[in-house]
Parts: sequence; C-alpha cells; structure tokens
Amino acid sequence: MATTPARRIITLDIIRDVAVMGILMMNITGFAFPDPAYLNPLATPGAGPWDVALYLMNFLLFDGKMRGLFSFLFGASMLMVILRAKAGGNSAARTHFSRMVWLLIFGLIHLYLIWWGDILTLYAVIGMVAWFFRTLPAHKLVTVGILLLVAQLAMVALVPLSLLLLKAHAAEPGAPAGVVMALIDMRRGLGSPEPGWMAEQIALYRSGYAAILQARMATINPVGMVMFNGFETLAYMLFGMAGLKSGFLSGEAPRATYRRWAAIGFGVGLPVYAALGAYLIAQNFSPLSVSLAVMTATVPVRPLMIMGWAALIILTVRGESGMGKRIAATGRMAFSNYLGTSLICTTIFYGYGLGWFGALSRAESLLVVVAIWAVMLGWSEPWLQHFRYGPLEWLWRCCARGSWQRLRGAAFAGD
Repeated sequence: MATTPARRIITLDIIRDVAVMGILMMNITGFAFPDPAYLNPLATPGAGPWDVALYLMNFLLFDGKMRGLFSFLFGASMLMVILRAKAGGNSAARTHFSRMVWLLIFGLIHLYLIWWGDILTLYAVIGMVAWFFRTLPAHKLVTVGILLLVAQLAMVALVPLSLLLLKAHAAEPGAPAGVVMALIDMRRGLGSPEPGWMAEQIALYRSGYAAILQARMATINPVGMVMFNGFETLAYMLFGMAGLKSGFLSGEAPRATYRRWAAIGFGVGLPVYAALGAYLIAQNFSPLSVSLAVMTATVPVRPLMIMGWAALIILTVRGESGMGKRIAATGRMAFSNYLGTSLICTTIFYGYGLGWFGALSRAESLLVVVAIWAVMLGWSEPWLQHFRYGPLEWLWRCCARGSWQRLRGAAFAGD
C-alpha cells in the first residue's frame, strides 16, 4: 500500500467534503419536491426552462457522481480503519463489523424517522460485503468492480424492458386492474406521475410529522434499495480501496496521472451526458427515456466522471491552504454534516417546520444549498479546534467500541 494507516490522509477528507456538498445538490430535490422531480424537471407544477436547465446542470456534473465519489471514499476509509486496527494489534474484523452494524442502526433511524433518501443503510450492508475483498491487490479490485458494474448494467437494463412489456400488457383489451396499476406505479417511479398525485404529495409533506412518518413507513423498502443499488455501490467501494492501495486517492500519484484522469473523465463523460440530456429533452422526459438515459446508459460512463472529479479535486485543492483546511475539516465531519443536512432540510421543507415543500423553484432551492454549504464550512473547523471528532463521529465511535471515548481536545492527524 502506498500510504501508512497510522495517520489521516487529508486528501481523503477534502474529496469527502466535496462529495457530501455535491450530494446535497442532488438531495435538495428530494427534500423540496415530490420524488418524480428528481428524474423529471417537468413533473413539478409551474416548471419552466430554468428548471430544465438546472436539472441538466445537475445531471451533467453531479447526479450519481457525488454519490459515487462518496462511495469511493467510504471504501478507502473503511480499508484505512481495518489496516489501522490490525496495526494496533486489535481485531480488524471486530472493529469493522461493529462499525458497520452501528452504521446500519444509525442509517435505519435516519431512513425511517428523518428522511427517505438515506444512503447509510446501503453503505453499512455493502460495507460488510466489501470486507471480503480487502486483501485483493489494486488491479484485482478494479477487475471485480468492473464485473460488478456489468451486473448492475444488466439489472437496470431490465427496467426499460419491463416498462415496454408492462405497457403492452396494460394496453390489451380487458387487461387486469393490477397490471394497469403496476404501470401507473412504474411510470410514477420514472418521473411521470398521474394527474393530481403531485398535489397530494405536497399536501402530505406540508402536514404534521405523524402523517409523514406513517406514509414513510408504508412505502420504504430498504431491502429493495440494497438489492437495486448493491452491485454498483460495492464496485465503487472496491474502486476506492484500489485508489487507496495505489496511492491515487491519497494524492501520491504523479500530477500527470491526475491531469490525464481529469481529461479522460470529463472529456468522455461530459459529451455522453450532454447527448443523454438532449435525448431526454427531445423525449420530453418520458418514462422510457428516463429509464434508458438516466438509469441505464449512465452506468458505464459514471465511473469515468467520478475518477475525473477525484483527479480534479486533488489537482486544485491544497490541504495546506486556509480554505483547504476548512474543506478538509468539513469532510472529516462528513457523518455529522450529512445527517445535519437532513435535519435542517426536513425542518425547512416539511410541515412540522417551515412547510416550504413544493413552494420553491429549483433555483430558489439552490439558495438553500448554498446557505447550508456555508454552515458546513463555517462550523466544522472551529468544532475540531476544540473537539477530537464531530458529534456523530464521536457517538459512532463510542457505540462501535463499546465505551465512552474522549471528545474534548483538538483533533489531530492520528484520529
């Protein structure tokens, strides 16, 4: 391995922060609007050209890439924890699986009690699987990751096929009501809800906590989420492990390597995503076009964009600069900042808070994103000047180790 497990790698913290902030760029749509708006900008009432333009900007630059980048970092950080435990004479297996079990608990609490868009549950389950690949050399981790992406592509390719078959079956004379309802549900899941459904969802999320919780309990399917996203997420975690072992994610590769990956990632990825965006517009964001362009065609291209983003961040952000240190501190507290954004956004948009759900335009919702970014960058570094960990990082550490951990005292590189 190119790096020592004894010290934190500031490059990982910097990339992690960019990923968490980028994830909010996508998640804000899920916080502020009903689900179909995430896939179809025309699904929101009163949507116009600016909504489409902002959707396309996110589609080109952030959609899937930030989640993937965060998955890369999760795999790399997970491997560092395993290596550090082993170097300290502790049980690497016990350390790892205890962390994943508690992350699963935190994730399920977040998923059911706070927000439906949780990724911690997925990471905890897939993180347990990733353990069994930890000893593979970097090139074999990449090979397995590519095979997993092929499996992911084969699975998501069934979505447009299923849509076409279901549509044909529902169009037959005397088609069963269950088939028709299944088609309606599938179209809704692909960004094209039936008339009136969006208004019902807006009314629901502007109501009280009890009604929102009841609806969430009735619709959430964590097992399905893990099954649908598992192959791709595991692939990204393995790529992250490979990136750590090779020295790429720790910033130890030659600068020419990062320039090359940035050129490949954005040089290949942006034109492909732009073409897919043009196709979506031409098809008016139909369910079939969404299933083909957003869910299927992006699978083989997205890893290149993720690598391009990682390379660009390493090339441009200096950890020793004032802003670099602030960004690294925010990434170091990614767990607290990620869950913190859920608490802030649900309070802003849901009925038990300000009740702004469905009330803002996409452009206005981005102002909320910028404000939260400012909070994340503003509080993380001062906190770590007085405390060793972020509040939720500390709680996770206490639970995983089964004992209270020291919190007070400035953070240092070995933590």
